Amino acid sequence: MAALLETYEQQYAVLTADITSKIGRIPNLSGSDRKDAVFNTERQIEEAKELLEQMELEIREVDSTSRPKYANRLDSYKAELKRLMTELKSKSTYHDGMSEDNASLYGDASSTGFQEEQRQRLLDNSEKIERTGRQLQAGYRIALETEEIGTAVMRDLHSQRETLQRARNRLRETDAELGRSSRIINSMIARSIQHRVILFVVGVAIVGAIIFAIYVAASN
Repeated sequence: MAALLETYEQQYAVLTADITSKIGRIPNLSGSDRKDAVFNTERQIEEAKELLEQMELEIREVDSTSRPKYANRLDSYKAELKRLMTELKSKSTYHDGMSEDNASLYGDASSTGFQEEQRQRLLDNSEKIERTGRQLQAGYRIALETEEIGTAVMRDLHSQRETLQRARNRLRETDAELGRSSRIINSMIARSIQHRVILFVVGVAIVGAIIFAIYVAASN
């Protein structure tokens, strides 16, 4: 969202710089050339208005902490555009009321100071464009770094997932081995008990046989 606003600001700076340049050339034009320049400038002003409207819509979607900053910038842009509209109207109306010769004279008399003012505005707009370009580059670098960090995190998570999966498989194998071992031990215990019972029965039988033999021998 902020990157889109920065792009709009850059477009607005380029557009107003061109508008300022055209307004500065109007006093030196005459006839159809001046009318065409005024028409083209008015059309560019309409484009700037539409651009500001787009910026205003985007600002509404910005988080509340950053919104005042962009709103203040938008107000300054609107004030600048209003000043350019007033200046264009003044230039076109002023020269419409004069003859071409007088317009040329007044244009020559005031063009030096006006051109100096326009040159300064162009420099200011160029600086704004340069700052915006640097900010966009910084934002792009941050986006790349964030993407790299995200990729590294995803790789780590994938590796950890594989490690956990292997550990889970080992636990399952261990649980299966313990189950088999438990069954074997239970079977061995059952056999041991069975053997003891058999030995006990055999022992009882032997003792009984001995007692019976002794009894028979004593009776005879």
